[in-house]
Amino acid sequence: MARKIKQYSEAELIKLFNLQRLVGNHAHPLLEEWLNCETELNSNEQYLFDIILTNAQQHIDGWHEEDLKMQFIAFVLLLAYLRSDEKQYQPYFERVVEATIGEHFLKVKTDFMIAKGILDTPEVPYFHFQEWKKHRDPNGDPVAQLLEALLCAQHINNNGKPLYGCTITGKFWEFFLLTEKTYCISESYDCTEQDDLLQIIAILRKFKEILETRLLD
Repeated sequence: MARKIKQYSEAELIKLFNLQRLVGNHAHPLLEEWLNCETELNSNEQYLFDIILTNAQQHIDGWHEEDLKMQFIAFVLLLAYLRSDEKQYQPYFERVVEATIGEHFLKVKTDFMIAKGILDTPEVPYFHFQEWKKHRDPNGDPVAQLLEALLCAQHINNNGKPLYGCTITGKFWEFFLLTEKTYCISESYDCTEQDDLLQIIAILRKFKEILETRLLD
């Protein structure tokens, strides 16, 4: 018989796993270090940046989930260079992660993850994006779903290293860090604002640096 999958709320996950919730860019030294970064764009990158920024400013309020993914987020990921030339890790889209932690079974589909894997099978997750929607869906809380994915990754990896993630709800991006039983949520970044969009790209590029220097085995 198939196991029934429960959709947990953020509050339920806090209670079940005795988690501490911290909010703000300075909530934890690892989060602060990650978010306190800068980047510059070359002329080709700037050309693409200007196109997607204008496109988002004019159309993001009317985009559905697939529009948001194909017309905007895909290009942000391209500008972030979230790939490994040495094939140490790779992006995976719409993969299910699951784990039994204590007596609780968690299973969630992650919209995008960075993981070490073999061919199309992720094995060691490092980063999760969750919920590319116009707004919060009453049938699925993106924060709770991301938190489930991070908890599953923490259990699967079992190496004591922090996990990183991001939720995207319409034009707002929030970045997450899970370390031990503490998770931190950044301030919101509005991707229709030029400075915020550049900072989003800087943060994703910084994660690539953190991944390659600290998280890979």
